[in-house]
Amino acid sequence: MAARENRDLMFVATKYSGNYHLWDLGSGRSVNYSGNHKKSLRISVQDSLRKLQTSYIDLFHLHTWDWSTSIEELMDALHILVQEGKVLCLGISDTPAWIVAANNTYARTHGKTPFSVYQGRWNVMLRDFERDIIPMARHFGMALCAWNALGGDRLQTQTQIEARKQAGEGLRASFGPEQTEDERRTSEVLEKIAAEHGAASIQQVALAYVSQKARNVIPLVGIRKVEQLHDNIKALSIHLTEEQIAQIEVVKPFDAGYPMNMIGEDPKETGRSGPMVASFAPIAWQKAGQPIGRE
Repeated sequence: MAARENRDLMFVATKYSGNYHLWDLGSGRSVNYSGNHKKSLRISVQDSLRKLQTSYIDLFHLHTWDWSTSIEELMDALHILVQEGKVLCLGISDTPAWIVAANNTYARTHGKTPFSVYQGRWNVMLRDFERDIIPMARHFGMALCAWNALGGDRLQTQTQIEARKQAGEGLRASFGPEQTEDERRTSEVLEKIAAEHGAASIQQVALAYVSQKARNVIPLVGIRKVEQLHDNIKALSIHLTEEQIAQIEVVKPFDAGYPMNMIGEDPKETGRSGPMVASFAPIAWQKAGQPIGRE
């Protein structure tokens, strides 16, 4: 960016709180360089600005909650970075919804900068994200970054798997050398829906799914080849129907659990009352806007 003088055309996001000096300092010796506390925060930002050769970061994430730093210390320290112009927007990832809510409530009531983005693991097979995190993000007006949106490379058609074997590439070994039964069945449903849309890959459908399940979703994908990038972009042209979304979700049903399975979803999202409220009186709910691309 510095060499090309195009910094302001870029949107730069980075994180802190991970133990990024583990390999050079060794285990148990890098407390100042990891965690959510103020010193880790300050050092990490300084290192990121130096390495990226920039004067500011567009989106700065807390990587994961460490259970040792108070809400007050964290939000005050992050707000100072925003005031200094070193950071423009704040994000948080891999943290329980109630903690994010507590942080943002403190920020709002004390004139601090709140988190505006939540990043977490979410895909067609792993939907815990929908239990508390999405409702929390709606309440605070936060955008959602979904990592592992393609299921960690496990969503593949049999044709794709054979092609990878021929090329000497397998599935990620850390998740096992073969697809699980759920992964295989989900891939088959995605393949069917991809054919209905004339899509070249099931990955396009998987990305369309998370993009159209909630508002303000940014799927995060890792690519190694330019053609993979082009393929992923085509997901924007796929508009899933309610029936197609139901076909995907029936393969591995998701239980929102108590109390959601008792009181029902937010009627402002569904447009209909839950069982208890429905018994009070007929209510014409004003349904919230749909995600981009949702039919």
